[in-house]
Amino acid sequence: MLVDQLVERGYASWNNLPGWAQHELKKAISGWQAAAEGGSASAQFNLAILSWEGRYIAKSNMDAARWCKKAAEQGLAEAQSLLGDMYLAGRFVVQSDVAAAQCYKEAANRGIVEAQYNVGLMCENGYGVAQSDDEAAKWITKAAEQGFVEAQRHLGVLFEAGRGMAQSNTKAGWWYEKAAKQGNSEAQCRLGTLFGIGHGFAQNDVKAVAWYKKAAEQGYAQAQTNLGHMFRVGRGVAQSDIEAARWYKMAAEQGNADSQCSLAMMFESGRGVAKSDSKAFSWYTKAAEQGIGEAQCNLANLFGGGRGVAQNNVKAARWFKMAADQGHAEAQVNLGLVFEKGRGVTQSDVEAARWYEMAAEQGFADAQFYTGTMFERGCGVAQSNESAAQWYKKAADQGHVEAQYSLGLLLSHGHSTEHSDVEAARWFKKAADQGHAEAQNSLGYCYANGRCAAQSDVEAARWFNKAADQGHAMAKHNLGVLHD
Repeated sequence: MLVDQLVERGYASWNNLPGWAQHELKKAISGWQAAAEGGSASAQFNLAILSWEGRYIAKSNMDAARWCKKAAEQGLAEAQSLLGDMYLAGRFVVQSDVAAAQCYKEAANRGIVEAQYNVGLMCENGYGVAQSDDEAAKWITKAAEQGFVEAQRHLGVLFEAGRGMAQSNTKAGWWYEKAAKQGNSEAQCRLGTLFGIGHGFAQNDVKAVAWYKKAAEQGYAQAQTNLGHMFRVGRGVAQSDIEAARWYKMAAEQGNADSQCSLAMMFESGRGVAKSDSKAFSWYTKAAEQGIGEAQCNLANLFGGGRGVAQNNVKAARWFKMAADQGHAEAQVNLGLVFEKGRGVTQSDVEAARWYEMAAEQGFADAQFYTGTMFERGCGVAQSNESAAQWYKKAADQGHVEAQYSLGLLLSHGHSTEHSDVEAARWFKKAADQGHAEAQNSLGYCYANGRCAAQSDVEAARWFNKAADQGHAMAKHNLGVLHD
């Protein structure tokens, strides 16, 4: 089309056209108008485009829709596809998903690749047609096989998710790679992820980084985030906190919540950037307001400690609650502490125990320990040494030193049906080896009295000394008694 050729040369308006072009274009438009009135579908379509864009003739949405409809009714596929766009967006015509789907389908059957892809989208989402993953996959495949990059990327997503076809990471990767090689940034990012986790390809961090970098350099925020993660931990690239922070910042400034949270962590710890609690607060706030549980929990910690912001227990409790409601285990523990201490909320052992147990059931060791203490003391729950011992053991098995010591005490005092001096000594030893002064003193007592282990003044003295070196008063007393 002459108009397109002129635009490609850089002419955007009538005044910019050379005289010869104005003359030729007047003749062309006059000819199209006559041909369009005479029923030429291609002329009608040309006038629709010119009227829509207001190029070289007066912009008229009404004329754009009128000429496009006429061309579409004659079966011109390009016009049918464009009319589908108009109906879908409600531009120049009354919005109608049904009419849009019909127009796209007619154009798709005539081989218009964009229309094939759009039919796939309509089927996938149930817009104007019955929702059908199978139909969506069929039409998206048709467009992908014609080289339409968005369809290739989308087909990869369908294969990865197993929607409309059998799940296959290999086929997902194959389609992502086709789209990625055409420069599609989302496909490049997704391909990087498959390489990073070894799905559909042999695991390869170097290739993952290479694809993330291609997408990140195009400004794709999720790829910038992923690249930041790779630099932070040194996977597939030399570890660099500075590079990690740089990529996080690029994505964070685009509104990527994960990067906003990660950048906040960098500012809080001073990794890759100058330490700044106020900047950490600012970025945590942005991520927290987008619903990131980790950011909400960390923001609450800043409010609670008055770091980077005025100390405010009420706001701390509110942010802990938001994160806890999403199932964030650390926030649930902290919310339990907030209720137990009555900081920013009305004190409630019942609420404290409830939140501790929620986190404990997720395997969070601190929460398991705190749940054990609530059962042992009968705070917020019915007192039960058996339940206390069960929760202490779960935490102790994860290396939680306070739980190891507390479990040892329950066992040594006979406050559990699993009473055993030998088991008590074993848990004291685990805690003592981690430097727990109370456990070191208790283990020394076991050796001194031959209660939980074979009597040995030498071993008793060794453990009393370890505890005494940490300033444990009773251990110092026990050492004196042992040497008398």
